[in-house]
Amino acid sequence: MTSYVLTVSCKSTRGIVAAISGYLAEQGCNIVDSSQFDDLDTGKFFMRVSFISQGGVSLDKLVEGFKPIADKFGMVSEIHDSAHRMKVLLMVSRFGHCLNDLLYRWKIGALPIEIVGVVSNHFDYQKVVVNHDIPFHHIKVTKENKPQAEAQLLDLVEQTGTELIVLARYMQVLSDSLCKKMSGKIINIHHSFLPSFKGANPYKQAYERGVKLIGATAHYVTADLDEGPIIEQDVARITHAQSADDYVSIGRDVEAQVLARAIHAHIHHRNFINGNRTVVFPASPGSYASERMG
Repeated sequence: MTSYVLTVSCKSTRGIVAAISGYLAEQGCNIVDSSQFDDLDTGKFFMRVSFISQGGVSLDKLVEGFKPIADKFGMVSEIHDSAHRMKVLLMVSRFGHCLNDLLYRWKIGALPIEIVGVVSNHFDYQKVVVNHDIPFHHIKVTKENKPQAEAQLLDLVEQTGTELIVLARYMQVLSDSLCKKMSGKIINIHHSFLPSFKGANPYKQAYERGVKLIGATAHYVTADLDEGPIIEQDVARITHAQSADDYVSIGRDVEAQVLARAIHAHIHHRNFINGNRTVVFPASPGSYASERMG
């Protein structure tokens, strides 16, 4: 038996679910998990179906056979082999907590991805990356060489077949052209529940303002800095007795967990961009434990 995931987005209309379930039944497939959402504000319909092929039908045949249904309803649809491990390129600067967390989750199998490389504008984590038998790429970025550095990055994306870029506290702003080229395929972690404290040392700013909740936001990267569609968020409660260093430590833990959950949702095709927002379907029972591992 082979497991697949079908994702669909289209204009909401009658008969979509019946058409999908009917097609899968005709192909000898059994639906294991299904989630759907009808956005009454935008009139758009989103659906994710996890199913098993019991008749040995191939992915190509499933995709080809589904085309008439996709055309009829004007769907944007994809069918994915669940066994495929998405090719992910990690990017980091000088804060390594998210990188280290992702490498650990990947190593123990909690994050089923293929890490094709790690890119950094510094050498701080070269040894860590190489010790994991992962290619490390140093791409220096300055005001003068930024276009050339980004061209080098794009070449790497093409050479490795990268399907997702993760900014694991990468502290360089990506160009509008790169954001558009990789739209919906770049995830960033922002060190705030709501981006109130921008610039250097946000946790110190939060401490000085007596903030009682700190958190993190994972979002898709767009041309608008830190304003892309939000995928995942979380917070931690703070008391007056905690120091600025405590804020940093707690904040880093939240960042790492939020970023991992956002990536987990993306690689399992549970995220749908819906204008400036996202539709994020919950994890199926079989993947919940690995996603929530902290």
